[in-house]
Amino acid sequence: MAGANASDGSSAGPVVVKLGGSLITEKDRPETLDGPALAAACDAIAAALADGSVGGLVVVHGGGSFGHHQASEHGISTTTGTHDAGAVMDVHGAMTTLNRFVLSRLHDRGVPAVPVHPLSVSARRDGPDGTLSLPTGSAATLLAEGFVPVLHGDGVATAGEGVTVVSGDEIVVELASGLDADRVGVCSTVPGVLDEDGEVIPSIDAFEDVAAVLGGSDATDVSGGMAAKVRELLALDAPASVFGADGLERFLRGEDPGTRIG
Repeated sequence: MAGANASDGSSAGPVVVKLGGSLITEKDRPETLDGPALAAACDAIAAALADGSVGGLVVVHGGGSFGHHQASEHGISTTTGTHDAGAVMDVHGAMTTLNRFVLSRLHDRGVPAVPVHPLSVSARRDGPDGTLSLPTGSAATLLAEGFVPVLHGDGVATAGEGVTVVSGDEIVVELASGLDADRVGVCSTVPGVLDEDGEVIPSIDAFEDVAAVLGGSDATDVSGGMAAKVRELLALDAPASVFGADGLERFLRGEDPGTRIG
């Protein structure tokens, strides 16, 4: 099974899809997969590649009960870092373990998936509030050579803090911009962005339209809540969708399940 191929003459950018950590793991049990959910997601990805629904595809996954547990144990967050190499390895090791599970399930289905670890290539040179530098040359070349790059939330070298956490959501945004993505999908445990009645909001064109529902506090954004996701996705040139597990297959077919953003 092939992924993207630069020789096919297509000018469309890749599709970037994120599998939420809460979707593919059991978040209340440290380092525990949600096997059926991961299998279903990998089935959808393999089917979309096999039938040509997508050409180039980049997968990002969150940490769920893997990285989040270790980061919390060591007091590491997106703004608070560590200079303890052991703590860094605990977080990164948990994430690479989860990454290997994801890769293994994709390989079982014939998907040519290969890992790209953010800790090895990314940095915040201006401190924890600085812009993330995530070079996309490796992912772009892998795509052109027919592979499916798989990235994940991870540690990130951070000036003045040692190593902090970079979320899968932020990685999605950087990849989408750097790779000129055609579409972006965020697959979660909720069916979309929800209003005050728990109903899916079909589309969002401006954050002001949903600020009252999502909350606009910095605390929400720092914790990686839905407000942060929506803000970041609205900043993209590519259209994005936030949807639940049963929307992944439809998204990969080119539909707009859940909430369309931008």
